[in-house]
Amino acid sequence: MLEPSSNSELPPIPGKRYFTIGEVSELCGVKPHVLRYWEQEFPHLNPVKRRGNRRYYQRQDVMLVRQIRGLLYEEGFTIGGARQKLSGTEMKNDNSRSRQLVRELRKELEEVLVLIK
Repeated sequence: MLEPSSNSELPPIPGKRYFTIGEVSELCGVKPHVLRYWEQEFPHLNPVKRRGNRRYYQRQDVMLVRQIRGLLYEEGFTIGGARQKLSGTEMKNDNSRSRQLVRELRKELEEVLVLIK
């Protein structure tokens, strides 16, 4: 799983329900054509498609893209190796994902609290 330390260079994920491919591209540091390619290679990455085949990614999709990015760019996995690692460790990483999500939400809430004060 993508460690929080490697997330430090990436912006926090806003508290929205859906993200466009351009927003995900900026949040994850990869180009839109790479995201479209990864959709073909990683079956778990399946954004909602609406009229005109526009992609809308949910928060878990953004986290998955960050995880894939970490495996490929930071840990040096091949596409096949990353696919295998994700499918083999998905159940084990659900807890880690939940903890990471809680940490991110907490950080964002603390930032909102500072703004309110």
